Amino acid sequence: MSLSPRPAEAVPTVATDAGMLALWDPQRFAGIVDYDTWDARLGEDKDVERHIRTGALVPVNIRSDGAFGVVVRIGEVGRPAQLTERESRHCLVASDAYLLHSAGQVWLSGIEAVGDDACSETVRFDLPVGRYSVVIHLIAWEDEPGSVNEDGTPSETALSDFVAVINPVAPEQDNFRSAVETFDRPGD
Repeated sequence: MSLSPRPAEAVPTVATDAGMLALWDPQRFAGIVDYDTWDARLGEDKDVERHIRTGALVPVNIRSDGAFGVVVRIGEVGRPAQLTERESRHCLVASDAYLLHSAGQVWLSGIEAVGDDACSETVRFDLPVGRYSVVIHLIAWEDEPGSVNEDGTPSETALSDFVAVINPVAPEQDNFRSAVETFDRPGD
């Protein structure tokens, strides 16, 4: 099975049994080679938060196990990535911007798969070296007419569960979200 990078607009389905997906810089996690090294670096929320603050990892976290469709949309200076009009109409909530440092690639997987030896479910994207602002959008795809098949599964034209919008950090931007929870809960 090839683990070559995907185009940024690909909509892979990514699964987690640990309640969280993550976009992450693989070079920052090269020392994770087994469960013990994973647990020492990512086993607690405070550990995950430390990696978020340094720009090594962006959580896609609704504290739910499952398989989710995720669009990763990458912009560039002068051509920022954004939601499509259709996605905007069905966006439930957007996170505040997270910081992500790239050494040339960013990987997407369940949090339990973060580490040196990417599993076959890890999705790789090329991302030029630099600092990026990442905003995660939760999409209510099932609200759109025709998006759900009779058996309850997403139709072929259904939107994804999440859209990760990645853009180069603006010079004036220096405040980033560091919470493990991707979205604020109502009333917070």
